[in-house]
Amino acid sequence: MTATPLPPAILELQGVHVAALRDPSLIVLEEVTWAVRPGEFWVVAGGHHSGKSDLLLHAAGLMTPAAGACRVFGRDPGQFDETQLALRLRAGFVFAGETLFSELTLADNVALPLRYHGKLTEAETARRVAALLELVELTPQAGARPGQVAVVWRRRAALARALALQPELLFLDNPDGGVPARHRNWLIRFLDQLWRGHALLGGAPMTLVVTTDELPPWRHPERRFAGVHEGRFETLGTWGGEAFRNHPAVRELLTVPEEMAEE
Repeated sequence: MTATPLPPAILELQGVHVAALRDPSLIVLEEVTWAVRPGEFWVVAGGHHSGKSDLLLHAAGLMTPAAGACRVFGRDPGQFDETQLALRLRAGFVFAGETLFSELTLADNVALPLRYHGKLTEAETARRVAALLELVELTPQAGARPGQVAVVWRRRAALARALALQPELLFLDNPDGGVPARHRNWLIRFLDQLWRGHALLGGAPMTLVVTTDELPPWRHPERRFAGVHEGRFETLGTWGGEAFRNHPAVRELLTVPEEMAEE
């Protein structure tokens, strides 16, 4: 029987040397080779200051590799120009620090991509923003400014903003870091809905790439994992496999890794 061919990668890194955002002369990861295919859910695990955030910025085309090649939707993102803006907007990014505009309300922050890149009337924009805020349970805080709400609500606003243009590929940098269990559980359930296809966002499955330094909440047999440790990146397959169990980042981030072998 002939094996079904894999779909083309929508994100591909080949021999990439990842530089640090804080110091572009410093290489934090070497020779990163990685392919992300449509509909996959990747979790990149690593400790604090391991380079996973810098990796995500490179993968999204927000930083230029010190060496190697990065392609998003088959193109070098460093070569995107105004004529290829629609291609760039097929990917969304949620930063670890939310990056909301402090002088704007949460609703206005969510509306920004629609006002800059959408072709909607103000009434249509308002309806779309209201639906997004309801989706992330932020309707009661719509008129608040970022400094007036807790960090968990700011993160939900940043997530809603990233979803405004219905991206096919979504990057999230450490979205569960320091988040109480209730909000973390909500987040992971919500991302699973996006991964499978959410009706409000067109129903098409979304490809997700998440970084984390807290592995246990992300356990799932269909997610794919990668680890970063001491300047190296390695794909680890699915949860509990040999490569996953033996990776040093996994051993650091799981308190009782032996349980995986038993289950």
